[in-house]
Amino acid sequence: MNIANQIAYRGFQGAYSICLFLLFIHLTFSVNAQSKLRNGRSGYDQSLLADTNMLSTGDYLEGLERVYQTLNKVPTVTSSFTRIPEINNKLKSDDSTINLLKQRLSLNVSTFNLQNLQMFRTLLDEMTDNEDIYNEVILSYDKSLDDMKKEIAALRKDSIIRQIFTTKALRDSFSTQLKDLRIKRMGSDSLIKSTTVTLNELRAHVAENALSVQELLYQTNVQLKSIGPKAFLKEKRYLWEKRSSATDLKYPEFNQMLDSEQQINQYYFNNTRSNRVLLLFFGTLFFIWIFYNFRSLKNKGKMTILEDLDLKLISPVPILASLVLIFTMAPVFDLHAPALYIELTQFLLLLVLTGLFFKRIPREPLILWAVFVLLFVALSFVRLIGISPHAQRWFILFINLISTAFAVFALRKLKPIAGKYSILLIAGTLYMLFNGLAILANLFGRTTLMQIFYTTGVYALLHTVSLIVLLQLIIEAFLLQIKGSRMRKNYPDHFEWETIAKDFSKIITYVAVFIWIILLTAHLDVYDLLSNAVGSFLSTARKIGSFTFTFGGILLFLGIIWVANFLQKYIAYFFGETGDDTIENANAEHSRLLITRLVLLIAGFLLAVAASGLPIDKITVVLGALGVGIGLGLQGIVSNFVSGIILIFDRTIRIGDVVELGNRKGKVKEIGIRSSTLLSDDGAEIIIPNGDILSNNIINWTLSNNNIRVNLTITIAKPFDKEEVISMIKEIILANDHVFKRKTPSVIISPVNGKWSSAKIFFWCNLNNTDTPKSAISDAVFEKLAEMNIETL
Repeated sequence: MNIANQIAYRGFQGAYSICLFLLFIHLTFSVNAQSKLRNGRSGYDQSLLADTNMLSTGDYLEGLERVYQTLNKVPTVTSSFTRIPEINNKLKSDDSTINLLKQRLSLNVSTFNLQNLQMFRTLLDEMTDNEDIYNEVILSYDKSLDDMKKEIAALRKDSIIRQIFTTKALRDSFSTQLKDLRIKRMGSDSLIKSTTVTLNELRAHVAENALSVQELLYQTNVQLKSIGPKAFLKEKRYLWEKRSSATDLKYPEFNQMLDSEQQINQYYFNNTRSNRVLLLFFGTLFFIWIFYNFRSLKNKGKMTILEDLDLKLISPVPILASLVLIFTMAPVFDLHAPALYIELTQFLLLLVLTGLFFKRIPREPLILWAVFVLLFVALSFVRLIGISPHAQRWFILFINLISTAFAVFALRKLKPIAGKYSILLIAGTLYMLFNGLAILANLFGRTTLMQIFYTTGVYALLHTVSLIVLLQLIIEAFLLQIKGSRMRKNYPDHFEWETIAKDFSKIITYVAVFIWIILLTAHLDVYDLLSNAVGSFLSTARKIGSFTFTFGGILLFLGIIWVANFLQKYIAYFFGETGDDTIENANAEHSRLLITRLVLLIAGFLLAVAASGLPIDKITVVLGALGVGIGLGLQGIVSNFVSGIILIFDRTIRIGDVVELGNRKGKVKEIGIRSSTLLSDDGAEIIIPNGDILSNNIINWTLSNNNIRVNLTITIAKPFDKEEVISMIKEIILANDHVFKRKTPSVIISPVNGKWSSAKIFFWCNLNNTDTPKSAISDAVFEKLAEMNIETL
């Protein structure tokens, strides 16, 4: 036992010694580590060993700096959410509008103005689009905030930062930094939480409004669809039937309805202003265009050159003309605008047209126009004073009867003097017809049809007059532009403007008729139906074999090509390039215009292909077929086309040059894509294919200058003093203003026979003016020789 006890005791001592030795080593390393930490010394870079204890003070400070930098990003990120207040305010405005629409849609459908129902739908569609924008913005903000949260969460996995927070010695060493960091973390957490709550509230608000908008949109569409069938049914009592009970002069909901409608209108204008800004821009541009051209002519003292144009409507300060453009096109830019807005703009249009017509049209048509204005005002007044619906029907019946009688009287008066504005007779007939239909609808209780018919009749006539006036204004402004451009280029004042005005008016008349049809269908409440039907027809894909196409794509393709051709045709007129007299003053601008025309055609074709959606592979097939056609029989056409492009860019000949092509001589009047035109001295126009021009020798008398040497031959009887005669002839030549002095004239006298000598006279002058100096010099030489008693033949 003693031996066993001794062995156990010795084993215990050995184990105890080993434990003391290990404890000593641990304490030694701990003291060394703390000493190195206090002294800030490290023999090598320990930053790579982030998972060990061998780190320097700099490593820990870098870790803390990363935390500071990350937390500092939080205010920066949240401050970039600049649209949160804007979205919040708009959502509050949406709330008010939604409540107003709920109140308005809860009223009886018979109290609605059809235009307002369409405006409600447009407004709700606009709110739906705005909600999509709000959601997109909120989603982007939410993503940025989530990225920020992930970046902060990633700091918790950083071993260096974790060691600082878990080691007491490190916490004590960096207590100041950790205290500041704790304050910053609390502020960042609070900012992130508040921003997250705000975004969630906004998202919920948008979702709630979206549900309300969809419900209101459904109700609006239901009521719009119900108006069509109900319009042909009996909505009210027959007008001659007695009412079952007396009603107040004003129906109770009128004031409430008017107030809510004004608020809805205000929201509409605040949230759908882009089109009206564009309209104001066009009106301002139109004003500047006319004002600039008048100002240019006035500054040059050339106002008298406008007398032959017979400008009736535009003036040097075209305020009324610009307002006609703005108010005429206002319904086009806002087809579903509030009824009050449409009535206001059209009333202002009536006033502007009245001011424009005053002292410009005969007295009798002006009186008829004034009556029409009064009838328009009477209709608007009856609808806005708030009388009972039954009394309103009687007033409207009375006005419709007067309007119908007025239309019959006006048509009889205007028929003999309508002339080229015979479309006014058509509009007057429609005015009479719609007023008659409104009377019938009113009598038989079809109040919706009554409203549609009388408003359509009034606006159809008004739009006809305003579009005719606008058409004339644009033509006059275009002719003024030509005059101004020609004046600035010192071209002759007169040009054949009647043909240009006639061609140009045909083009814009088509546009005016198209606009008139759009406005007519909008007032008849069939625009949406027709546009949807036409749009569906045009957008439906159709197949011919493997080729897929839509009629809309084809029409778009042809439309863009037509517009490009229209622009390239009339752009020269816009810069004053019209008539034969412009070739007398030809310069480099002609070539630039030709290049512009070519660019317009090519760009128009490429744009038409891109916009129409035609498959490129199919176009390649067409071009391949075209290549085969060229190889079989279109070489000449392609050759002339390519030659025309070469002539435009190479400038071998230019408009206004005097050239000789074989036995043909004349001035270049036009360089086209396929052929060019020469104007001979006899006035004949010689059309030459461009390929023939490049394939023949060209004599260009004006390629680098307009100088030409003129020669005269005079036969003089001997004897005479040769030197005296030569000196006398040179003096006469140099005294002529049309002769170029920088090139010395020459006189060569040579004997013909024993009695006569020949005097050949050479001098330089402008190619476009050779007859005047030639005649003057010849007369002066003969007179001088007669004074010297020298006989001539």
